[in-house]
Amino acid sequence: MEIVVCVKPVPEAETRLRVATDGTRLDPEGVKFVLAGYDESAVEQALLLKEAVPGSKVHAIAFGPPPRAEEILRAAIALGCDQATWVDAGSKSSDDPIVAARALAAAIAPLPHDLVLCGKQAGDDEAGLVAAALGALLNLPDFGYVVDLRWDPARSRFTFHRATESGQEAWETAAPCVVGLQQAWNDPRTAKLPAILKSRKAPIAKTAAPAPPGPECSAPEKFELPVARTGAKMIEYKTPEEAAQKLVRILREEAKVFP
Repeated sequence: MEIVVCVKPVPEAETRLRVATDGTRLDPEGVKFVLAGYDESAVEQALLLKEAVPGSKVHAIAFGPPPRAEEILRAAIALGCDQATWVDAGSKSSDDPIVAARALAAAIAPLPHDLVLCGKQAGDDEAGLVAAALGALLNLPDFGYVVDLRWDPARSRFTFHRATESGQEAWETAAPCVVGLQQAWNDPRTAKLPAILKSRKAPIAKTAAPAPPGPECSAPEKFELPVARTGAKMIEYKTPEEAAQKLVRILREEAKVFP
């Protein structure tokens, strides 16, 4: 089985963010970029399928500017991906998820692919559009919010569930297809030091992103950080009952959220 997994670099959760001078985006200077949370699950799911289906290979692909895209590809290789391709967005990367999907689709199309995996959404823009756009651009069926993705060798079909507001739907489909993954079978694995050191020398194919066919579908107008919160107020207590009484008093008399 040939598996392609798309990954995106996003700021580390504990990074202190700053607004760029133009006020429309994040200032990347000094920001540590890591695999997006759902993309971590997508990589884990790809590796689990690789282990379950003998002879399978996993090809990681990232679209983005240097050096962040290359860094997360090496992280994917350290986890166990066999190959990696960097679709270079240049110094002026786009924030439009459709532009990203077009660049990824152009890189994926000539590759063998029985399954294209993405996280259901990225941790920075939360757009959740890339998987569906890839399905349309590659002319493949696409499914979002997928959990429990399995391969049934007897019938040569993928089986999975989709999480919906009304419960879980059971689905099956033939390969190839595009999947926006919500959760892998288990938590993402951690790369071991020898694999990390080896990944630093691993070859990464590089291709330039294609020129957009027209104007971008969307662009950010303004980026601003939330208003800084004041420090927390500590409550001293000896019993849980005393803590509850003090908390209710503070909410009623000081915060005035209770009548």
